[in-house]
Amino acid sequence: MAEAAPAKKPNRKVIITCAITGAIHTPTMSPYLPITPDEIVADALKAAEAGAAILHLHARNPETGQPDQTPEAFAPFLPRIKQATKAVINITSGGSPYMKVEERVLPAATFKPEVASLNMGSMNFGLFHLADKYKEFKFPWEKAHLENTRDLVFRNTFKDIEYILSTCYDNGTRFEFECYDIGHLYNLAHFLERGLVKPPLFVQSVFGLLGGIGPHPEDVMHMKRTCDRLFGNQYRWSVLGAGRNQLPIAAMAASMGGNIRVGLEDSLWAGKGRLATSNADQVKLAAKIIEGLGLEVASPDEAREILELKGADKTNI
Repeated sequence: MAEAAPAKKPNRKVIITCAITGAIHTPTMSPYLPITPDEIVADALKAAEAGAAILHLHARNPETGQPDQTPEAFAPFLPRIKQATKAVINITSGGSPYMKVEERVLPAATFKPEVASLNMGSMNFGLFHLADKYKEFKFPWEKAHLENTRDLVFRNTFKDIEYILSTCYDNGTRFEFECYDIGHLYNLAHFLERGLVKPPLFVQSVFGLLGGIGPHPEDVMHMKRTCDRLFGNQYRWSVLGAGRNQLPIAAMAASMGGNIRVGLEDSLWAGKGRLATSNADQVKLAAKIIEGLGLEVASPDEAREILELKGADKTNI
């Protein structure tokens, strides 16, 4: 009698996070960038339907598209998204680099989401090189928003990080720790050693933003090696590549055991020279990468299990 075939191991589940609008890109850059609450809701739901398990959300002034970090700006769309999808809601505490930490943390403190982003170190945050690509802007604020980053430090001091942690951790909110450079990983290790953050750590490595680590494959591998050394099995790794680096870095990270973040916050493109017409365009491309590697896209509930989240019913949305 022939020996039975060995049991097939279950495919690894890969979490897709989709960052719907952010605070970097401006309305002139793409007609598809969601600005109003209705646009944010519609794009978020399409992204979830396409396979995004986590929706990373910012708010904007619906008239001008400027970043708006008041809880009142989030209120028109958060409940609608929660009611219409099982996707995990992730609220930014980064807001915009121009904002003070007390302003940035308010939405997460108010709505007590399952996940909130947390930037893990101060850095130069250069967007000024984007201004030269556009002859005219739709709104007066846009050009200054970009050019003023030539002399901008995105402040995330140890005190600022402690403030966000102390404000939100009692709410059961877990964090997407955004690490733009190797030093940010060491900052996170410092907070882990002090017991101020708890595993599993959701480490979001950011590549290709001017002022942070670059998008070279060696940079990606160095970030992963450092995470492994500092955190061992206490973390879950995800990556985002800025601009045209989005999908190549996503493919590389997925093959290395990581998760993927896409979205119009991070890149406006869905291929060379082709603007994404929605966030769902990028989610579908990420899903193809995952499935092409013989892996599976995680559902929202699988993402909750992987990250040990508190559940949507325990939020204030």
